[in-house]
Amino acid sequence: MARSEVRKTFVLDTNVILHDSSCLNQFKHHAIVVPITVLEELDHFKKGSQSINYHAREFLRSLDALGGDGIFNGGVPVGPDRGTVRVQLERAFHPDLAFNFSHAKPDHQILNCAYTLAKEQNRGPVVLVSKDVNLRLKAKAVGLLSDDYTTDHVKDVSSLYTGKRVVEDLASDLIDRLYAGDGFEARQLVLSTPLVANEHLILRNHQQSALARFNPSDGLVHRVNKTQVYGIAPRNAEQTFALSALCDPEIPLVSLSGTAGTGKTLLALAAALEQRKRYRQIYLARPIVPLSNKDIGYLPGEIKAKLDPYMQPLYDNLGVIMSQHGNGDGRSTSQQIQQMLDDDKLTVSALSYIRGRSLNRIFFIVDEAQNLTPHEVKTIITRAGEGTKIVFTGDIFQIDHPYLDTQSNGLSYLIEKMQGQPLYAHINLEKGERSELAQLASQLL
Repeated sequence: MARSEVRKTFVLDTNVILHDSSCLNQFKHHAIVVPITVLEELDHFKKGSQSINYHAREFLRSLDALGGDGIFNGGVPVGPDRGTVRVQLERAFHPDLAFNFSHAKPDHQILNCAYTLAKEQNRGPVVLVSKDVNLRLKAKAVGLLSDDYTTDHVKDVSSLYTGKRVVEDLASDLIDRLYAGDGFEARQLVLSTPLVANEHLILRNHQQSALARFNPSDGLVHRVNKTQVYGIAPRNAEQTFALSALCDPEIPLVSLSGTAGTGKTLLALAAALEQRKRYRQIYLARPIVPLSNKDIGYLPGEIKAKLDPYMQPLYDNLGVIMSQHGNGDGRSTSQQIQQMLDDDKLTVSALSYIRGRSLNRIFFIVDEAQNLTPHEVKTIITRAGEGTKIVFTGDIFQIDHPYLDTQSNGLSYLIEKMQGQPLYAHINLEKGERSELAQLASQLL
């Protein structure tokens, strides 16, 4: 951003800070205003072990570290080549807003702060920054500039990396080499863009076809075999690719995206159980996103009773695998899985109850990852110890989190930032395999 650009004033909503505690560093040379109402709301989030609690504490510490009375009088510099930040005390409700908006609501107090600043003379543009679309609409309704916090947004979801591509009219000798167990150099493919690490390929000519993956360690394209994993057989090319990446010890980070019924969680769990002797424990977790503003602490009953409704989809996938036949050691699949649950070798839990654990030699499956923020995804991955494999599954178009969308959720962010890394593989599952009825509903309804 050039210094000749008009200096703007950005007024921050509470949810921006709870999304990214380092947000003060993202506005370059512009002025930042934090309404006192925001500090009051952050006070309610200081205690706790979840991501929003961390962000609340971290932001308040960083604001305090800037120090000085100037933070309430004109502002203090955020840092070198950065603008200023100041805390704005509450002002009288502006007459333009009093008729339509209740003074008692914190959102309206923040709106009033931004609107009052915008009405001051000799001030540049004032922009209310919020991840709450409803508040942004209210701001625009009164003629106030408003925008989402887009620092960690992916650029274009429609062009997001899918993990595979189709190559037509491939020479027969290259396919023959794959079936013979040999690979071939990626440069022998005629492609519009180079292959990236662990990218999957559907190779075809008029007589033959093959599934393959580009291995970054030797620079060769190798065949991907269709194999059954813990009683679960892949039903299409994408599922075959997914199981191949899930069972490869050289790929410690895998993400699977796709709509409901494509088999994301089922495949991840089957792969984990197939490799159970390689790992100390299997964690199967998902984030808790209540449909109201109250978390599970408000629900009656013990913690297991509170979590059961959220964890049921994971148990449903376990049930599918438990219905399979025995795996050659004299016990049924159901008995094996039940024994693992009893011995705590297989743990199904809410993601918030996983935090703080040591992730060494763990096969860690994070379901519904589209409901995580980019910071939460980073936090999980950076906890990975020696011998740990982390798998994120989710549907970026089915988001329950009130302040995330297809561009700002952690799964989209992970796919965009990690594509091409040798330790990472991704595959987007496209075909629903739950039932013909489920597939029809997904397409038409």
